[in-house]
Amino acid sequence: MSRINTDYSYLFELMFGVKNSKSSSKGIVNSFKVSDISSSSVQAQLRTAGIDTNSKQYKAVISEMMKSTGGAAGAMFTNVQAIKNLMSGYNSDGDYTAGGLIVPGMNATGMSIYEHHKIIDISEDARQKMFENCKREFIAENGVANGDTTKRSDVFRAFQLSIKKEDRLKGTWTLEQYERQYNKAFYAAVKAADPSWKPGKQIPAGVLDGITRESIDKSLVKTQGQYGETFTRGINTSV
Repeated sequence: MSRINTDYSYLFELMFGVKNSKSSSKGIVNSFKVSDISSSSVQAQLRTAGIDTNSKQYKAVISEMMKSTGGAAGAMFTNVQAIKNLMSGYNSDGDYTAGGLIVPGMNATGMSIYEHHKIIDISEDARQKMFENCKREFIAENGVANGDTTKRSDVFRAFQLSIKKEDRLKGTWTLEQYERQYNKAFYAAVKAADPSWKPGKQIPAGVLDGITRESIDKSLVKTQGQYGETFTRGINTSV
């Protein structure tokens, strides 16, 4: 769902980067040093190949490429096709999308978790959709988290696309915290009705009928945890 703190160095070496040596550079077609990318000759080669060197896509790729070399740009080689391949993973705004698989704004590379693991206000509609999905899947799977059939990713993606790009990381983190609390509330309710119940065992009929999303939301208190802001159950009528 989110692409967090990815180390590009291995990716670039795997795709096109090699150490500067006669033997290693022979196999790269029309290769050039990463450190020479800004030279007029290389820029002309890139433009001839149809690469817009003023585009945000190109600039994003080169920025990440330079970071990945770790100061050894003069010892690494690349080529036009490799740059084109990497550019295909970015949109016109320079956001990494993995060719459309990742929602723009969901790339936290280089960010501390404390920068985006923050609780922000999100709509009741988004919370209600998450609550309904959690309840439906909790009942259908008898409390067992099933990665094969869950629709949670669809809920998150729709939510991400419904809000501003700059809010998507924090908003997704926040919705994840609501999701966790909804599932905890369902678990507690079933255990209260049947202390012998364990995930996988049939859930007593109607045991979750009295639980509402509003009642859970109102009990949540924002706290600072080890991995950022989160929720705990308490008394908080402002949520």
